[in-house]
Amino acid sequence: MLFSALLWQLTVAVMSIDLGSEWMKMAIVKPGVPMEIVLNKESRRKTPTVVCLKENERLFGDSALGMSVKNPKTVFRHLQSILGKKYKNPQVALYQKQFPEHQLQEDPVRGTVYFKNSGELQFTPEELLGMMLNYSRGLAQDFAEQSIKDAVITVPAFFNQAERRAVLLAAQMAGLKVLQLINDNTAVALNYGVFRRKDIDNTAKNIMFYDMGSGSTTATIVTYQTVKTKESGIQPQLQIRGVGFDRGLGGFEMDLRLRDHLAKLFNEQKKSKKDVRENHRAMAKLLKEAQRLKTVLSANVDFMAQVEGLMDDIDFKAKVTRTEFEELCADLFKRVPGPVEDALSAAEMKLEEIEQVILVGGSTRVRKVQDVLLRAVGKEELGKNINADEAAAMGAVYQAAGLSKAFKVKPFLVRDAAVFPIQVEFNRETEEEGVKTVKYNKRILFQRMAPYPQRKVITFNRYNNDFAFDINYGDLSFLSQSDLSMFGSVNLTTVKLSGVGSSFQRHVDAESKGIKAHFNMDESGVLLLDRVESVFETIVEEKEEESTLTSKCNLRPRQISIRETSVHKSHQSSCLTKTLHHYTTDPTLSSFSELGNTISTLFGGGSPEPAQNITEPVQVSVSKSLGEEKSQEKKEEAEIVSLLLKEEKGGEKSGPTEAEKEVEKTVKPQKKTKISEDITVELIVNDISDPTTDDITSSQKKLQDLTDRDLAKQEREKTLNSLEAFIFETQDKLYQDDYQLVVSEEEKEQISAKLSEASEWMDEDGYTATTKQLRERLSQLKSLCKDMFFRVEERRKWPDRLAALDSMLNTSSFFLRSAKLIPEDDQIFTEVELNMLEKVINETTVKRTPAFRLEESKSGPGGPLSCMF
Repeated sequence: MLFSALLWQLTVAVMSIDLGSEWMKMAIVKPGVPMEIVLNKESRRKTPTVVCLKENERLFGDSALGMSVKNPKTVFRHLQSILGKKYKNPQVALYQKQFPEHQLQEDPVRGTVYFKNSGELQFTPEELLGMMLNYSRGLAQDFAEQSIKDAVITVPAFFNQAERRAVLLAAQMAGLKVLQLINDNTAVALNYGVFRRKDIDNTAKNIMFYDMGSGSTTATIVTYQTVKTKESGIQPQLQIRGVGFDRGLGGFEMDLRLRDHLAKLFNEQKKSKKDVRENHRAMAKLLKEAQRLKTVLSANVDFMAQVEGLMDDIDFKAKVTRTEFEELCADLFKRVPGPVEDALSAAEMKLEEIEQVILVGGSTRVRKVQDVLLRAVGKEELGKNINADEAAAMGAVYQAAGLSKAFKVKPFLVRDAAVFPIQVEFNRETEEEGVKTVKYNKRILFQRMAPYPQRKVITFNRYNNDFAFDINYGDLSFLSQSDLSMFGSVNLTTVKLSGVGSSFQRHVDAESKGIKAHFNMDESGVLLLDRVESVFETIVEEKEEESTLTSKCNLRPRQISIRETSVHKSHQSSCLTKTLHHYTTDPTLSSFSELGNTISTLFGGGSPEPAQNITEPVQVSVSKSLGEEKSQEKKEEAEIVSLLLKEEKGGEKSGPTEAEKEVEKTVKPQKKTKISEDITVELIVNDISDPTTDDITSSQKKLQDLTDRDLAKQEREKTLNSLEAFIFETQDKLYQDDYQLVVSEEEKEQISAKLSEASEWMDEDGYTATTKQLRERLSQLKSLCKDMFFRVEERRKWPDRLAALDSMLNTSSFFLRSAKLIPEDDQIFTEVELNMLEKVINETTVKRTPAFRLEESKSGPGGPLSCMF
């Protein structure tokens, strides 16, 4: 049981990945660690979202970022902006302009982009992102000291269907099981609410989160309130009410403008005849300096930018003021209030209804951004009571723990919202006055800001043959023209249905209830078509159905008799009383309520009090045919009343009455039955087609091969370092006092010669040797020095062992003296035993001299004394 518990603990950790365009933050939850940010290899709490692909190795994070100034062609970053985008999308052209060192080409099958790397290697944005996700999982596993597969990944709220599928594809290539794609603004709101659970009550509180990151800006209006649920009672809930965004407004655009400004200043200095903007390495250096400059200017009015060896060994130095920076980004600062206005419009709220505006994201630290935003929202101050960098990662990992079966967390209900409306469009042929026309129809599937996860069913009537319909985005007029151009295709999927006509032919006698399409927008905001079915309704006759009275009481007709045994009386009484109550709901029959109580008493069914009949009115349902009229119901009521009156009179006739005979009659009612038949569905993706299974397998193999290569390289480097360290440390130890005391000159020369030989081999062939060869060399040297290390270790243990021996000698001597003083009549030890002990003590004392210490250390502390005691 202990092992199974330990094994269970090794597999329960979950993680979150806050996937930003410039930085990514990871958090984990494992047994004993509620929520913790993962530290990378440099012990930093955030890691650059960068991957470097050199010829024979990959670098990630800070190491990859450092390569951007040395060889920018091998460094890939800011991949979020081209995920789920076709080659002709303006966003791809903008990326190419920002990073001219890369060769972007069009995928001939999917129409998306891929990076042409050196040689024949090429990588898609999903593959590169998959590498980063796999690296982030590795960091989390090292931090958690256990394997992790389950993760919640954050994405921008404005990601459309194609972009969300691209992230899921990247995670699949990385071998991650995605529990959910959570919008980053929702993750921030969840983190804010979880730590303020006590402040949330049944009064709605509206909070706006303003998130300006490196690549984009999002404003989100969230309503916090407690709600009552069936499962867990009253619990806090957050609801996304409105979202506004600007895809191109972020800190990276400010960095680029500062970089171009620095390049202009360098060219004006005319220290070189070349244009610095044509040198990719020099521009990468200027970009790094621009990022540092932006941070410093948020706290200082001016700063001296400087880059050593910018180009052709020419140093660059120039003074930049905050005023110049604000002028460079003046148009960007004007766009700061835009997401706020869009969020208010989407939520149909006014600014006065917002209690607080809270800043999130690293770029909100720019002073000008805060000044413009504060004026726009009209508040006294902006909220800064949340960790701007880590809030999304912490909120996402809380969600991950809640979705995992291994952890139990306090419920916090999340109602996310779909930013873009989705509708179903189809054409239907109609005929009026002999003229056939095709009518265009559309039905809203998910409105703008519709909550999800949610399931919807669309019913198509008047179709009896195969047809098709389209799933498209709805009204996107709230987007700017620029956003629309970068949005991608507004047409999602064409659904072709086959088998509709044949289903109608198989059910010609049934009534059609339409073709039902079942849609599901899951927790990740991805729209799925679960199934399509053709539904019919037919009328069938039941084999035998009892009348209302007998079927409800579950008795045969002849069981309604006062002369029946007492076993049935209680049940009969209850059923008859309830049946009577049902029929006496008619005012004309209300006078029989007392009669029902009397009959109940006669059958031994309990108290005659009417309260028993009123508390639970039972609706008696009988399967009726469609042609059954109300007159039949009245007839049945009269029959039952007549029966009850006759029973009340206590008739002692042994034969059944006429009313009883009517009750005994059986009827054959008709029952409606639903028939559903699945329809074959063919999906034609109109935005970004998913890669084939073979393509995904090929990408996974490509990434796994790179991972195996990296691991093999790391193992070789580790073995090489171990061999080098062993050679140098052992050569130094040979001249230390501890080692010289235990090794002879001959042995010392032999070990020294082997170490020198290995060192020479390292200089000549060691750095090209395989991992196996390095391990063999290390093993040989360790075997040669094994005896020497053992003797040194034993010698170092002498003081403790001698102290233990002295203690044992003292104790034994005291014991011997005490034993000899015992009176002869009470003595329990024989003279032989005492003499033997005395002899051993004397011999051990003699041996405890410097001449015998080496032998003593080999035989262990205590010698024979340890055996006696």
